[in-house]
Amino acid sequence: MIHFSADQLKMMEKKLLVALSIILNLVFTIHILYNNSTAWNPTWTNRAAVEAEGAASVSCSGHGRAYVDSFGVLDGNKPSCECNNCYTGKDCSILVPDCHPFWMQNAEGSAVLESGWHRMSYLFHKDGSYVSAELEKIIRKLHNVVGNAVTDKRFIIFGTGATQLIAASVHALSLTNSSSSPARLLASVPYYATYKEQAEFFNSSNFKFEGDASAWKKSKGNDNITKVIEVVTSPSNPDGKLKRAVLDGPNVKTIHDCAYYWPHFSPTTHQVDEDLSLFSLSKATGHAGSRFGWALVKDKYIYENMKRYIYLSSMGVSRDTQLHVLQLLKVVVGGGGEEMFHFGHETLKKRWEILNKIFSMSTRFSLQTIKPEYCNYFKKVRDFTPSYAWVKCERLEDTNCYEIFRQAKITGRDGKLFGTEERFVRLSLIRSQDDFDQLIDTLKKFVSQEVVGTDSI
Repeated sequence: MIHFSADQLKMMEKKLLVALSIILNLVFTIHILYNNSTAWNPTWTNRAAVEAEGAASVSCSGHGRAYVDSFGVLDGNKPSCECNNCYTGKDCSILVPDCHPFWMQNAEGSAVLESGWHRMSYLFHKDGSYVSAELEKIIRKLHNVVGNAVTDKRFIIFGTGATQLIAASVHALSLTNSSSSPARLLASVPYYATYKEQAEFFNSSNFKFEGDASAWKKSKGNDNITKVIEVVTSPSNPDGKLKRAVLDGPNVKTIHDCAYYWPHFSPTTHQVDEDLSLFSLSKATGHAGSRFGWALVKDKYIYENMKRYIYLSSMGVSRDTQLHVLQLLKVVVGGGGEEMFHFGHETLKKRWEILNKIFSMSTRFSLQTIKPEYCNYFKKVRDFTPSYAWVKCERLEDTNCYEIFRQAKITGRDGKLFGTEERFVRLSLIRSQDDFDQLIDTLKKFVSQEVVGTDSI
């Protein structure tokens, strides 16, 4: 005969009761589903699905959306399109005449028509240069109009975007290194990822990327032995803040990456007056595809080494591109820059107002904050309107912000690419209006998931 202890009997009794409970629940469920006088039929979910699919099936030409709560639906009408900015019509296919993007409004003035024999040579015949003298002249005028950089007593060199000029600058400065060890390339966190990527890709014996300038200063100080090249990105990519050099000393050389220092992104608080500063057409006018940038260089030796780098890597910038840029900058400078920079600033200002409103409803995510400053261009104190939203995931468990946004179908750039924590993600705001509207639509839905019981944003 088997004997059980009191504890074992109690345990068996509990298991038996659980089993009986499960059996009874199954019996009652089957009774309700199949034996009740009114059979269960999910009609209300079917109706909701039909409404949702009906709204989704409405074509809005890619420039709008139809919603189940569109105006007039309660009166029995079908969902209608709600058009994005600058579009109208029943299916949002009509572009509003007075709402063209800036360069569409200035199509005639910025257009370029080339003859088949335009600049077929490597060089400009008049001076044997790779650089258009007229374009150099108008770039100086542009900086004078905007008031964002000193061009007097500076050499100007063109590059295939600021990307090529970064490489040329680091190369030229590294050649001044008298030490046998490679120069240390540094930048303050969060830094633009390309600095690190270029240095590692080219794998030069003349320089090596060493990461955060502030961390280096704490550990090494200004030791006056090691050759250091610091890249100062101001306004910063990704967070839009104005920055200053962290390091100083006789063995420190500085590259000032000022690609975003234009009135539509940042208050122009001062004129950049540095030994070496870089600018980019893509951020000044939006023409990223033209691949054009320029550097203002004070030292002739550095200038000559940069010019040699550009010559050996690409034989200079395309003459067709230089003609295109000349025509574009004529349009900008012609109106004192006001038309384009006001257009750009107002567009970004509206985008930031929408973005701040969305994230103000969230405790899970936060945006960078920058104190307003006086802008010499607009002649008033104004907010920063950066090109990127630098978003931080505030919850301890949200260790990878990029992945969290990716799962919500929002594509950004991982914070670790900028030398900082994965709790950050960079979202781009310099995109077409339709793309921005889609981003906002997705962000609203994403953020509203944590705001239960509140009105829609």
